[in-house]
Amino acid sequence: MDETEFAALTEQHRRELRAHCYRFLGSLDEAEDLVQETFLRAWRGREQYAGRASVRAWLYKIATNACLDFLGRTPRVVPSVDLPVASGSHLAPRPAAAVPWLQPAPDDLLDVAIARETVELAFLAAVQYLSPRQRAVLILRDVVGWSAKETAAALETTPASVNSSLQRARAELKEQLPSRRTEWRVESSGEERAVVSRYIAAITAADDTAIAAVLSDDVRCSHQPGAGGHPGPDPTWYGGLATVLEGWAPVLHGAATMELRMLPTRANGGPAVATYLRHDGRFRAFGLNALSIGGDRVTEVTTFVPSVFPAFGLPDAL
Repeated sequence: MDETEFAALTEQHRRELRAHCYRFLGSLDEAEDLVQETFLRAWRGREQYAGRASVRAWLYKIATNACLDFLGRTPRVVPSVDLPVASGSHLAPRPAAAVPWLQPAPDDLLDVAIARETVELAFLAAVQYLSPRQRAVLILRDVVGWSAKETAAALETTPASVNSSLQRARAELKEQLPSRRTEWRVESSGEERAVVSRYIAAITAADDTAIAAVLSDDVRCSHQPGAGGHPGPDPTWYGGLATVLEGWAPVLHGAATMELRMLPTRANGGPAVATYLRHDGRFRAFGLNALSIGGDRVTEVTTFVPSVFPAFGLPDAL
């Protein structure tokens, strides 16, 4: 098999392999690196590929083990921090920003039409609480759709071990994910756009009354380290309408006049807003806000650092 034949077989799977590694690692940058590692391993082992399985299955096996090897070399632990959730709330026990390495991804890099729930930030963050082996089993069984036997072969274990790991992984995932996930998502793009437009108008006008009208009573706001004007080594989050308004006050109503510009975009199958803050005569990247919407209100705002802007084709300044 020469390079041209190899590329013809493998390149068509690049997009879904990137999504696979992204689900596994939660980092778009690392996912890109692991796809390259997958293709390199596949090229080196091309003579051993005898066509007993599909090219797709062969590449998924390589990618999964490349991710496991990466996590073996660079183990990570999610900080054990909690935000109390009011009784009856649909919010997850921990916000996505609690995973410091989590990166949002633009929809055009992910196959959100087929598996939107498996690229949502809530799912990606929850998966990071699983052990690498549980993560591999869960994704191969519940996302890729492999059987216990196929998964066991890829991971060089037994179907019984796969089923045991899957049971534990599903139980842990249930603890981390929002309740009623399928009930609070807005399906109509028209309704969603209307909520996002209200959100942008209220924030840019620094109108507390309008902001209160577009946020839910149990809204939660979270920031990755260094995002959205919250410097420091640790993630920040707060919940409840009054608390969120108070937390945003320094930017919206600070002593110095601060002007904002906001551009709508899409991240992880949902709405997002790129925020720019006026500084030295220009509007400079301030943070990317991923929004969760329930009904006609914003229920959660997760802010990421401006370094994610290039992946979305967003400029550093306006």
